[in-house]
Amino acid sequence: MPTELVHLDVADGVATITLDSEHNRNALSRQLVTELADRLTAAGEHPDAKVVVLRSAHRVFCSGADLSEAASGGMVEGAQALVAMQRQIATLPQPVVVVLAGPVRAGGLGLVGAADIVLAAESVSFALTEVRLALAPAVISLSLLPRLTDRAAADLFLTGRTFDAAEAARLGLVTRAVPDDSLAGELAAVLTDLSAGYPQGFRETKKLLNHDLVARIDALGGGVAEQSAALFGSDEARAAMLAFLERKRG
Repeated sequence: MPTELVHLDVADGVATITLDSEHNRNALSRQLVTELADRLTAAGEHPDAKVVVLRSAHRVFCSGADLSEAASGGMVEGAQALVAMQRQIATLPQPVVVVLAGPVRAGGLGLVGAADIVLAAESVSFALTEVRLALAPAVISLSLLPRLTDRAAADLFLTGRTFDAAEAARLGLVTRAVPDDSLAGELAAVLTDLSAGYPQGFRETKKLLNHDLVARIDALGGGVAEQSAALFGSDEARAAMLAFLERKRG
């Protein structure tokens, strides 16, 4: 059996989901995405879980699409799965808190955009690098565009530049950026605040907060998944991805 890449632990009312695919920096491989969806389902149905925390076991939170898989084609199912995952996070009955202690790139930002609360260490960096691989942030635009102003989205999507946690907080992409050594304490404080809530209150409040996001995913998800798959399958993108992988190996 393949090694488990995503772990679930429930204790003290908190379901902690941990990404643990260090060999490819938590890239969104088929296995990781499938396991993450399964763990989210299990957390959502767990009778003792009032809150869900999503984090990484290692330095990098998520490096985006698994380019070794993407370069070989067949990204239709992968794009559809990422659409479904953003919807799953937005509609989970519990608050979903994402904790970022390390870099987030490209597709990984879809997990950030769909979450309810995002805490980031100040050293964390972000980048939407799709244009540098002849791609577009099509699928993750579902959850990112509602978080960003039009000007901010144009800047980050078109330049592919790296930006820090403080800027991410100013732009509304993350809830708070805190000193690295304060991240654990900030999470504990948020969990203490959330512990006073009731499941019905969380469930119904999330419906209010995420109504427009879920409607957007339902209306546009199929189209952006097709766009994403077509881009990944294009000659230009395949050449760019293979060149990128070659540079990494070199």
